[in-house]
Amino acid sequence: MKRWCYILQVLVLVFIISGCNTSDPIITDETAYVESIEEWQLQRMERLKSKNGWLNLAGLFWLEEGENSFGSDPSNKVVFPEKADAFCGTLILDDGKVFMQVNDGVEIGIGNSLVTQADLIHDQAKNTTHLQQGDLAWNIIKRGERYGIRMRDYKHPRINQLDHIPSYPIQTSYVVEAILKPFDEPRTMVVATPVEGFTESYECPGELHFKIKNEALVLYPFISGKSYFLVIADETTGMDTYGAGRFMYSMPDSTGRIILDFNKAYNPPCAFSPFATCPMPPRENFLPIAIEAGEMSVHLE
Repeated sequence: MKRWCYILQVLVLVFIISGCNTSDPIITDETAYVESIEEWQLQRMERLKSKNGWLNLAGLFWLEEGENSFGSDPSNKVVFPEKADAFCGTLILDDGKVFMQVNDGVEIGIGNSLVTQADLIHDQAKNTTHLQQGDLAWNIIKRGERYGIRMRDYKHPRINQLDHIPSYPIQTSYVVEAILKPFDEPRTMVVATPVEGFTESYECPGELHFKIKNEALVLYPFISGKSYFLVIADETTGMDTYGAGRFMYSMPDSTGRIILDFNKAYNPPCAFSPFATCPMPPRENFLPIAIEAGEMSVHLE
Protein backbone atom coordinates (compact mmCIF):
# COMPACT_ATOMS: atom_id res chain seq x y z
CA MET A 1 0.00 0.00 0.00
CA LYS A 2 2.80 2.40 0.93
CA ARG A 3 4.49 1.61 -2.42
CA TRP A 4 1.36 2.58 -4.37
CA CYS A 5 0.97 5.79 -2.31
CA TYR A 6 4.57 6.70 -3.16
CA ILE A 7 3.99 6.05 -6.86
CA LEU A 8 0.82 8.16 -6.78
CA GLN A 9 2.69 11.04 -5.10
CA VAL A 10 5.40 10.89 -7.78
CA LEU A 11 2.81 10.92 -10.58
CA VAL A 12 1.03 13.91 -9.03
CA LEU A 13 4.35 15.76 -8.72
CA VAL A 14 5.23 15.02 -12.37
CA PHE A 15 1.78 16.23 -13.46
CA ILE A 16 2.18 19.49 -11.53
CA ILE A 17 5.66 20.13 -12.93
CA SER A 18 4.55 19.30 -16.46
CA GLY A 19 1.56 21.58 -16.11
CA CYS A 20 3.80 24.47 -15.05
CA ASN A 21 6.07 23.97 -18.06
CA THR A 22 3.40 23.63 -20.75
CA SER A 23 2.39 26.61 -22.80
CA ASP A 24 -0.47 27.26 -25.13
CA PRO A 25 -0.06 25.48 -28.47
CA ILE A 26 1.42 27.67 -31.20
CA ILE A 27 -0.83 26.50 -34.04
CA THR A 28 -4.40 25.76 -32.91
CA ASP A 29 -6.04 25.68 -36.36
CA GLU A 30 -3.78 24.15 -38.99
CA THR A 31 -6.14 24.90 -41.88
CA ALA A 32 -6.38 28.58 -40.97
CA TYR A 33 -2.62 28.72 -40.49
CA VAL A 34 -1.90 27.26 -43.94
CA GLU A 35 -4.32 29.76 -45.49
CA SER A 36 -2.54 32.62 -43.69
CA ILE A 37 0.84 31.54 -45.07
CA GLU A 38 -0.60 31.23 -48.59
CA GLU A 39 -1.98 34.76 -48.25
CA TRP A 40 1.41 35.98 -46.99
CA GLN A 41 3.05 34.41 -50.06
CA LEU A 42 0.62 36.21 -52.41
CA GLN A 43 1.22 39.54 -50.70
CA ARG A 44 4.97 38.96 -50.93
CA MET A 45 4.72 38.58 -54.72
CA GLU A 46 2.64 41.74 -54.92
CA ARG A 47 5.28 43.68 -53.00
CA LEU A 48 8.08 42.34 -55.21
CA LYS A 49 6.23 43.46 -58.34
CA SER A 50 5.23 46.86 -56.96
CA LYS A 51 6.97 50.13 -57.85
CA ASN A 52 9.03 49.87 -54.68
CA GLY A 53 9.69 46.14 -55.14
CA TRP A 54 12.98 44.49 -55.99
CA LEU A 55 12.12 43.05 -59.41
CA ASN A 56 12.35 46.40 -61.22
CA LEU A 57 15.89 47.28 -60.14
CA ALA A 58 17.83 48.16 -63.29
CA GLY A 59 21.13 49.54 -62.10
CA LEU A 60 23.44 50.50 -59.24
CA PHE A 61 25.96 53.19 -60.14
CA TRP A 62 28.58 54.46 -57.70
CA LEU A 63 29.52 58.13 -57.86
CA GLU A 64 33.02 59.55 -57.77
CA GLU A 65 33.89 62.69 -55.86
CA GLY A 66 33.42 65.67 -58.15
CA GLU A 67 31.53 65.76 -61.47
CA ASN A 68 29.78 62.67 -62.84
CA SER A 69 28.17 63.03 -66.25
CA PHE A 70 25.19 60.70 -66.68
CA GLY A 71 23.05 59.40 -69.53
CA SER A 72 22.77 56.42 -71.86
CA ASP A 73 25.75 57.35 -74.06
CA PRO A 74 28.79 55.17 -73.21
CA SER A 75 31.01 58.25 -72.94
CA ASN A 76 29.31 59.30 -69.68
CA LYS A 77 30.92 58.52 -66.35
CA VAL A 78 27.61 57.01 -65.27
CA VAL A 79 26.00 55.05 -68.09
CA PHE A 80 22.23 54.73 -67.75
CA PRO A 81 20.01 52.20 -69.58
CA GLU A 82 19.16 52.93 -73.23
CA LYS A 83 15.76 54.31 -72.26
CA ALA A 84 17.43 57.41 -70.83
CA ASP A 85 18.51 60.42 -72.86
CA ALA A 86 22.05 60.16 -74.22
CA PHE A 87 23.37 63.06 -72.13
CA CYS A 88 21.11 63.81 -69.18
CA GLY A 89 23.34 66.12 -67.20
CA THR A 90 25.86 66.12 -64.37
CA LEU A 91 25.81 64.87 -60.78
CA ILE A 92 28.28 66.61 -58.51
CA LEU A 93 29.35 64.77 -55.36
CA ASP A 94 30.92 67.16 -52.89
CA ASP A 95 31.76 65.93 -49.39
CA GLY A 96 28.60 63.84 -49.00
CA LYS A 97 26.26 66.20 -50.84
CA VAL A 98 24.93 65.52 -54.33
CA PHE A 99 23.84 68.30 -56.69
CA MET A 100 22.24 67.61 -60.09
CA GLN A 101 22.48 69.86 -63.13
CA VAL A 102 20.16 68.84 -66.01
CA ASN A 103 21.17 69.50 -69.64
CA ASP A 104 19.01 71.72 -71.84
CA GLY A 105 16.16 69.86 -73.51
CA VAL A 106 16.25 66.95 -71.04
CA GLU A 107 13.13 66.29 -69.00
CA ILE A 108 13.71 64.90 -65.51
CA GLY A 109 11.02 65.15 -62.88
CA ILE A 110 10.82 65.27 -59.12
CA GLY A 111 7.26 64.50 -58.17
CA ASN A 112 5.03 66.25 -60.70
CA SER A 113 7.55 68.97 -61.55
CA LEU A 114 10.34 69.08 -64.12
CA VAL A 115 13.63 70.36 -62.77
CA THR A 116 16.77 71.86 -64.25
CA GLN A 117 18.84 71.55 -61.08
CA ALA A 118 18.36 70.19 -57.58
CA ASP A 119 20.07 69.14 -54.37
CA LEU A 120 19.49 65.40 -54.00
CA ILE A 121 18.81 63.86 -50.58
CA HIS A 122 20.05 60.27 -50.15
CA ASP A 123 18.08 57.32 -48.80
CA GLN A 124 19.55 57.41 -45.29
CA ALA A 125 18.06 60.85 -44.64
CA LYS A 126 14.49 62.11 -44.40
CA ASN A 127 12.63 63.20 -47.55
CA THR A 128 14.76 61.21 -50.00
CA THR A 129 14.70 62.78 -53.48
CA HIS A 130 13.09 60.54 -56.12
CA LEU A 131 13.64 61.33 -59.79
CA GLN A 132 11.99 60.00 -62.93
CA GLN A 133 12.41 60.04 -66.69
CA GLY A 134 9.84 57.97 -68.56
CA ASP A 135 9.89 54.40 -67.24
CA LEU A 136 13.10 55.02 -65.30
CA ALA A 137 13.19 56.21 -61.71
CA TRP A 138 16.15 56.62 -59.40
CA ASN A 139 17.46 58.04 -56.15
CA ILE A 140 20.75 58.50 -54.35
CA ILE A 141 21.76 55.78 -51.87
CA LYS A 142 24.41 56.00 -49.15
CA ARG A 143 26.30 52.87 -48.17
CA GLY A 144 29.03 53.48 -45.65
CA GLU A 145 31.02 56.38 -47.10
CA ARG A 146 29.96 55.65 -50.69
CA TYR A 147 27.19 57.32 -52.65
CA GLY A 148 25.46 55.84 -55.64
CA ILE A 149 22.35 55.79 -57.83
CA ARG A 150 19.70 53.09 -57.42
CA MET A 151 17.89 52.77 -60.75
CA ARG A 152 14.44 51.30 -61.34
CA ASP A 153 12.73 50.45 -64.62
CA TYR A 154 8.97 50.28 -64.07
CA LYS A 155 8.66 48.08 -67.17
CA HIS A 156 11.60 45.80 -66.47
CA PRO A 157 11.07 42.36 -68.11
CA ARG A 158 11.99 40.67 -64.83
CA ILE A 159 8.63 41.80 -63.38
CA ASN A 160 6.70 39.47 -65.67
CA GLN A 161 9.35 36.76 -65.69
CA LEU A 162 8.65 35.74 -62.10
CA ASP A 163 5.13 34.44 -61.47
CA HIS A 164 5.81 32.73 -58.13
CA ILE A 165 8.55 32.05 -55.60
CA PRO A 166 9.40 28.36 -55.20
CA SER A 167 8.78 27.34 -51.59
CA TYR A 168 8.86 24.26 -49.42
CA PRO A 169 5.52 22.72 -48.37
CA ILE A 170 4.01 24.55 -45.40
CA GLN A 171 4.77 22.60 -42.22
CA THR A 172 3.64 23.51 -38.71
CA SER A 173 6.65 21.66 -37.26
CA TYR A 174 8.75 24.64 -38.37
CA VAL A 175 6.80 27.02 -36.15
CA VAL A 176 8.63 26.97 -32.82
CA GLU A 177 8.89 28.96 -29.62
CA ALA A 178 12.24 30.50 -28.74
CA ILE A 179 13.66 31.69 -25.43
CA LEU A 180 15.77 34.86 -25.43
CA LYS A 181 18.82 34.64 -23.20
CA PRO A 182 19.78 38.32 -23.05
CA PHE A 183 23.29 39.68 -22.86
CA ASP A 184 24.14 42.04 -20.00
CA GLU A 185 24.19 44.75 -22.68
CA PRO A 186 23.19 44.51 -26.38
CA ARG A 187 26.16 43.68 -28.59
CA THR A 188 27.02 45.28 -31.90
CA MET A 189 27.39 42.70 -34.66
CA VAL A 190 29.06 43.65 -37.95
CA VAL A 191 27.97 41.68 -41.00
CA ALA A 192 29.28 41.58 -44.55
CA THR A 193 27.37 42.61 -47.70
CA PRO A 194 27.95 41.91 -51.41
CA VAL A 195 29.30 45.46 -51.78
CA GLU A 196 33.07 45.34 -51.50
CA GLY A 197 34.32 47.11 -48.42
CA PHE A 198 30.83 47.81 -47.06
CA THR A 199 29.51 46.21 -43.87
CA GLU A 200 26.38 46.77 -41.82
CA SER A 201 26.12 46.94 -38.04
CA TYR A 202 23.21 45.67 -35.95
CA GLU A 203 22.39 45.56 -32.26
CA CYS A 204 21.94 42.02 -30.91
CA PRO A 205 20.09 41.72 -27.57
CA GLY A 206 21.04 38.11 -26.81
CA GLU A 207 20.71 34.52 -27.97
CA LEU A 208 17.50 32.88 -29.15
CA HIS A 209 17.38 29.24 -28.02
CA PHE A 210 14.90 26.84 -29.61
CA LYS A 211 14.48 23.30 -30.91
CA ILE A 212 13.58 21.88 -34.30
CA LYS A 213 13.10 18.12 -34.57
CA ASN A 214 14.63 17.74 -31.09
CA GLU A 215 17.80 19.56 -32.23
CA ALA A 216 18.87 22.34 -29.85
CA LEU A 217 19.67 25.46 -31.89
CA VAL A 218 20.72 29.07 -31.35
CA LEU A 219 20.26 32.22 -33.43
CA TYR A 220 21.47 35.76 -32.87
CA PRO A 221 18.64 38.23 -33.60
CA PHE A 222 19.00 41.89 -34.52
CA ILE A 223 16.83 44.58 -32.95
CA SER A 224 14.39 46.06 -35.48
CA GLY A 225 11.90 48.32 -33.74
CA LYS A 226 9.66 46.05 -31.67
CA SER A 227 10.66 43.02 -33.76
CA TYR A 228 13.68 40.79 -34.17
CA PHE A 229 15.32 40.61 -37.60
CA LEU A 230 17.22 37.41 -38.41
CA VAL A 231 19.66 36.68 -41.22
CA ILE A 232 20.14 32.93 -41.37
CA ALA A 233 21.85 30.14 -43.25
CA ASP A 234 21.43 26.37 -42.91
CA GLU A 235 22.24 23.09 -44.65
CA THR A 236 19.98 24.01 -47.59
CA THR A 237 21.84 27.28 -48.26
CA GLY A 238 23.49 27.26 -51.67
CA MET A 239 21.66 24.04 -52.52
CA ASP A 240 17.87 24.37 -52.51
CA THR A 241 17.86 27.87 -51.05
CA TYR A 242 19.64 31.11 -51.91
CA GLY A 243 23.39 30.98 -51.43
CA ALA A 244 23.63 34.14 -49.34
CA GLY A 245 21.06 33.07 -46.78
CA ARG A 246 17.50 34.08 -45.97
CA PHE A 247 15.71 36.68 -43.83
CA MET A 248 13.09 36.30 -41.09
CA TYR A 249 11.22 38.55 -38.69
CA SER A 250 9.77 37.69 -35.31
CA MET A 251 7.72 39.88 -32.98
CA PRO A 252 6.90 38.79 -29.43
CA ASP A 253 3.17 38.07 -29.18
CA SER A 254 0.73 39.52 -26.63
CA THR A 255 1.94 37.06 -23.99
CA GLY A 256 5.61 37.83 -24.62
CA ARG A 257 6.33 34.55 -26.40
CA ILE A 258 8.86 34.68 -29.22
CA ILE A 259 7.64 32.56 -32.13
CA LEU A 260 9.97 31.65 -35.00
CA ASP A 261 8.02 30.79 -38.15
CA PHE A 262 10.45 29.31 -40.67
CA ASN A 263 7.64 29.01 -43.22
CA LYS A 264 8.19 32.78 -43.54
CA ALA A 265 11.94 32.52 -44.14
CA TYR A 266 12.33 34.57 -47.30
CA ASN A 267 14.89 35.46 -49.93
CA PRO A 268 16.80 38.73 -49.52
CA PRO A 269 16.58 41.39 -52.27
CA CYS A 270 19.92 40.21 -53.69
CA ALA A 271 18.25 36.96 -54.74
CA PHE A 272 16.13 38.92 -57.24
CA SER A 273 18.56 41.52 -58.53
CA PRO A 274 22.33 42.07 -58.69
CA PHE A 275 21.68 45.73 -57.93
CA ALA A 276 20.54 45.27 -54.32
CA THR A 277 22.68 45.47 -51.19
CA CYS A 278 21.93 42.90 -48.47
CA PRO A 279 23.38 41.84 -45.12
CA MET A 280 24.77 38.32 -45.18
CA PRO A 281 24.38 35.76 -42.38
CA PRO A 282 26.87 36.14 -39.54
CA ARG A 283 28.83 33.01 -38.77
CA GLU A 284 26.81 32.55 -35.56
CA ASN A 285 23.58 32.17 -37.57
CA PHE A 286 24.67 29.18 -39.67
CA LEU A 287 22.32 26.44 -38.46
CA PRO A 288 23.79 22.90 -38.60
CA ILE A 289 20.56 21.35 -39.93
CA ALA A 290 18.46 21.63 -43.09
CA ILE A 291 15.59 24.09 -42.64
CA GLU A 292 13.23 22.74 -45.29
CA ALA A 293 10.68 25.52 -44.89
CA GLY A 294 10.13 28.92 -46.44
CA GLU A 295 11.32 30.24 -49.79
CA MET A 296 13.68 28.39 -52.09
CA SER A 297 16.05 29.70 -54.76
CA VAL A 298 14.72 31.66 -57.72
CA HIS A 299 16.35 31.58 -61.13
CA LEU A 300 16.10 34.84 -63.06
CA GLU A 301 17.94 36.08 -66.14
